Amino acid sequence: MRLKDKVAIVTGASSGMGRAIAAAFAREGAKVLAVARRLKRLEELAAETKELPGEIIPFAGDMLVKEQIEGMIDEVLKRYGRLDILVNNAGIMDDFSPVGEFQDEMLDKVMRLNLMAPAYSMRRAVKIFAENGGGIIINIASVGGLFGGRAGAVYTASKHGLIGLTKNTAYMYADKGIRCNAICPGAIETEVASGEFMQNINQAGMQRAAKGMGIFDRPGQGEEIAEVAVFLASDSSSYVNGQAIAVDGGWTCY
Repeated sequence: MRLKDKVAIVTGASSGMGRAIAAAFAREGAKVLAVARRLKRLEELAAETKELPGEIIPFAGDMLVKEQIEGMIDEVLKRYGRLDILVNNAGIMDDFSPVGEFQDEMLDKVMRLNLMAPAYSMRRAVKIFAENGGGIIINIASVGGLFGGRAGAVYTASKHGLIGLTKNTAYMYADKGIRCNAICPGAIETEVASGEFMQNINQAGMQRAAKGMGIFDRPGQGEEIAEVAVFLASDSSSYVNGQAIAVDGGWTCY
C-alpha cells in the first residue's frame, strides 16, 4: 500500500474526481477526511469503502466559508494529530463568458472557491507540514489553467492562478520537505456541468471554446485522475515538485 497510515484531506469528495481520489487513497491505506457540503453523499462513500485498508471520515464543509476551511484542518488534527496530504479538489465552472461579459457574482464565487479556498487551506497546511518534516499538496487545476480557450475568462484566470500558486509553493517550501503539484484534467466525466453558472451558458463564448473539443477520443474518468493523485501523494513521485500535469487523453497535444 503506497499511502499506508498517511492522513489526508480531500475536498469536493462527494462526487466525481474528489470521490474517486478519496476512495483511491483509502484503498492505498490512507486515513481520509472527505470534505464536501453534501454529508449524505460522503456517508455513502464511507459505507461503500469500509472494507478498504484505509478509512474515510465524512466531514461537512463548504469551501466558500473560510471558517469551515479552518474547521476541516482542526478536525483532522483533533482526530489524528497530524496531516500528511492535502488535496484541493473542490471547484466550480464559469459560464464561458469572455472578459467583457462576466457577472460580478460569478467572478467572486469562482475565484473564492477555485483559488482563495486552496490558498487558505495551503497556508495552514504548510505550517503543519513544516513542523512534521514534510507533506504533500495536490491541487486539482485544469487544462484551462494551461491554455486560454478552454473555458470563460473567470474560470481560466482562477485555474491559471492556482497553477501559479502551486509553483510558488513548491519552490518556496522545497527545502522543508514539502511538495506541491497540480493535476490538470481535460474533459472528465463529472458533475461540473450541473454547476449553477453552467445553467445559463454564454453561447457565443461556449462556441468559441468548443472549437477544439472534437479532437479527443473519449472523456476521462475520475478514477484516471485518482491514479495520478495517488502517484503524486506517494514516495514514487519524490522528485516531482511544482509541476502542472495534464491528464487529458492527448487533447492538448494538438
